[in-house]
Amino acid sequence: MQALEWLQAIVQSRVAFLLTGGTGTGKTTLLSALLSLVDPGDRLVLVEDSAELKPQHPHVVFLQSRHRNIEGAGEVSVRDLVRQALRMRPDRLVVGEARGPEVIDLLSAMNTGHEGGCGTLHANSPADVPARVAALAAPAGWSRDSAMAQLGSALDVVLHVNRTPAGQRWLQEIAVVRSVDGRVEIVSALRWDCTGEIHSGAGFNELSALVTR
Repeated sequence: MQALEWLQAIVQSRVAFLLTGGTGTGKTTLLSALLSLVDPGDRLVLVEDSAELKPQHPHVVFLQSRHRNIEGAGEVSVRDLVRQALRMRPDRLVVGEARGPEVIDLLSAMNTGHEGGCGTLHANSPADVPARVAALAAPAGWSRDSAMAQLGSALDVVLHVNRTPAGQRWLQEIAVVRSVDGRVEIVSALRWDCTGEIHSGAGFNELSALVTR
């Protein structure tokens, strides 16, 4: 299959995923496109700090955080909104960009029957995801072990995008999440270079099983 076919299969199989990449790599643009592939009958609840996601989908609820006013009141955080979103019974919960402890709330939702949940995370490679999640969860009092337990049981796949110095953006890697004895490993399944050449990795069979379950 080509990259687009793999992405379509991931969405249609309701696989839980995080879309990672550096600044300006097109994470939000790709996530909007992927959400446009979701079954029209599904209800999407999107939580964002600033309204950037624009999926072409008929059933979307947008929730946007709000900063405190000059009197120090009225703040509504992304984490508050994730908890509110869960009460709205979404078919798919989406966090535009996880920048803090809300990443744990998203993973918790994935662990409690909300299939197909997804979001973006700033990371320079799929292998960086465990450390990033642990760092974001720490201010909320989560130990690394607890954060890894959530990550390992909730997340199926990491999609990683990159950009060349000339500005070309592409899907660089699809990786699967393995959890062994409390330790989380991110294992490459498919990797593309910027010319489109594809290379399979140790996680290929696991990815194939996920999208055909």
